[in-house]
Amino acid sequence: MSVPSPRFLWKPVAVAAALAFVYYSVLAKLGDTWWNDENYSHGLLIPAIIGYILWLERDRLARAVQKPAGIWGGLLVVAAILGLWVGTAGAELYIQRMSLVLMLVGVTVYFWGWRLLRLLAVPFGLLILAIPIPAIIFNKIAFPLQLFASKCAVWAMRLFDIPVLRQGNVIELMPKGGRETKRLEVVEACSGIRSLMTLLTLAVVFAYFTRPRGKGGDGDGGGRWLPNLKSYGFWRAAILVGSAVPIAILTNALRVSGTGVLSHYYGTEVADGFFHTFSGWVVYIVAFLLLFAVGWLLDKVGRRGSGDGDSGGGRSVATAKQAKVVKAEPAASTQTAPAGVIQAKGVE
Repeated sequence: MSVPSPRFLWKPVAVAAALAFVYYSVLAKLGDTWWNDENYSHGLLIPAIIGYILWLERDRLARAVQKPAGIWGGLLVVAAILGLWVGTAGAELYIQRMSLVLMLVGVTVYFWGWRLLRLLAVPFGLLILAIPIPAIIFNKIAFPLQLFASKCAVWAMRLFDIPVLRQGNVIELMPKGGRETKRLEVVEACSGIRSLMTLLTLAVVFAYFTRPRGKGGDGDGGGRWLPNLKSYGFWRAAILVGSAVPIAILTNALRVSGTGVLSHYYGTEVADGFFHTFSGWVVYIVAFLLLFAVGWLLDKVGRRGSGDGDSGGGRSVATAKQAKVVKAEPAASTQTAPAGVIQAKGVE
């Protein structure tokens, strides 16, 4: 990989400095959210992961054909500036942060074109996943998950013949040997949205680093990770990312159900303190293992399908080579064999 001349370094440095100046407050607030909001603490790792991906793909990015699209890139940059102005005027952090993503997309298209943007689809996708969604959408997702987890907990407790009553996301139960009911509330932190956001990000990273390579896998011949809909690599990535949603929801429901059952036998104190933290880590590990199991199963099925095709293809190639040898044999025999023998071979 060639090292750029220092006289050309001032352009990217100037662009980076301008972006840092314009989006300084946006970046500062985003970093503060990643540091303090546990729902998006995975965002602290996203810059390092993106940097690692860019480093691994540096040769492919350098070989990519550069076709700058100045008009489209300029329009995207203008749209990003307008989005930043609207978000600042309306005090909407999500619009401000998404304008940063749009600005980076516009700069990429302006200087390098759409082809390089396709190569950077995964880093941009990870950046979008690290941006906190608006609170109104967050609550629309979190509250149904709270209700689902509480319903699963009540169902599990009734399997153990535990008397329980649910009111929304609040569970009332009678501890074993107790004389008064205790309340167990499935709060927002126990809704599972935290593990959902983290597992979605992990699924994208896992799908990227374990993607099939070569022809028939991910369409790598075109230098793109997102191939056409007929590609096995595309459906493998889509299934992995899609499976992260039910895995996160079901494992969190299992955690809440186990907490409810243990609260009956050991008191509601198990819902706090060490057990609560420990069970959260266990749920993460189980979810990760289930995600890896889905990837392993997809790879096993994919290899079986491609193996059958390869074996058939190998037989076809071998047959074609044998046919060429048979066709070439009469011609080679013309140097030594009599004409009658050659004619007889041709008849055979």
